[in-house]
Amino acid sequence: MPSLIFDCHLDISMNAMEFNRDQRWSLEKIRRCELSAQFLAPDQERHRARNTVCFPELRRGRFGIIVATQIARYSPRFHNLPGWRSPEQAWSQTQGQLAYYRTMEECGEIVQLRTWPEVEAHAARWRKASDEEAAKLPIGYLLSLEGADSILSWRHLEKSRADGLIALGPVHYGPGVYGHGTDDEGPLPPIGHELLKEMERLGIILDVTHLCDESFWDALAHFQGPVWASHHNCRALANWNRQLTDDQIKALIERGAVIGMAFDAIMMTHGWAHKRSRPEDFGLKIEKICEHIDHICQIAGNAGHVGIGTDLDGGFGTEQTPMDLNSIADLVSLDPLLTKRGYSAADIDGIFQKNFLEFLRKNLK
Repeated sequence: MPSLIFDCHLDISMNAMEFNRDQRWSLEKIRRCELSAQFLAPDQERHRARNTVCFPELRRGRFGIIVATQIARYSPRFHNLPGWRSPEQAWSQTQGQLAYYRTMEECGEIVQLRTWPEVEAHAARWRKASDEEAAKLPIGYLLSLEGADSILSWRHLEKSRADGLIALGPVHYGPGVYGHGTDDEGPLPPIGHELLKEMERLGIILDVTHLCDESFWDALAHFQGPVWASHHNCRALANWNRQLTDDQIKALIERGAVIGMAFDAIMMTHGWAHKRSRPEDFGLKIEKICEHIDHICQIAGNAGHVGIGTDLDGGFGTEQTPMDLNSIADLVSLDPLLTKRGYSAADIDGIFQKNFLEFLRKNLK
């Protein structure tokens, strides 16, 4: 079992604030509550009582460091995606999510990591801890923003950086203020180029996840700072524009990026029909992600550019995860699966934690 797992993408505050989940509860308690109470919106019915993430399960799986998101889309009138009717509302939502993280810090559940020395010390603490000790340790989190619609001005971006924001993905699904995301098309608008300049000035990591193909290449051409893909799989194995092409993977490797493997079924296999397919239809298991890992490692010629970015409970639950994934803690099964495929202990340790940690050692300012 790994001594530490680094997860580069978890929507912890969104689940707490929008889905009304107390992340301190056990999975069973959250699920039973959701079965008996009507506090989720109708469009959340499919993943009601199917969550996979909570603080106890993170600790059980030794997820000692995570990248925790803020997320709020601007969706003006007649927009076909859910969101907030003004960027000002979106900003306020992200600030409420930040307040949740601060409150969980006060409760001793989590601790924010802002600098490399803080990350390094926290990782060492977890590696040395027994399972019993880990069950009581705070989970270290680094702050990211998924979709930049809520950034009202560069002053707001500076405030976010001062609050500990270390990574930012300019877009989410569809069109955004600063670019074009999944299932959309087009290069970045001028304000998107300005955003990248400000991010570079402030030392914020560019997360290319969700950028459509044109915006992806445009962003790489205009941004000279550090780049990663927090939760992104391979288009060769899951044919949807949400995933990375081989050329995109090569470009990220050339930039020294690490790519986090996501465990959303729609991002793992060809032919998944959203809201219709089931994991059983594909015999989908955790081992499928090993194919995505293999694919990237073959392109790179090594195992140094792959990590974990589960995106679990990112608006879906076990109805859209591998059949053998009931809890995020089940990802420890990747260890024997990768060993069986010939990965060394050092390779596996890199995938679980050290590849992203080494990236932060080089790039976290």
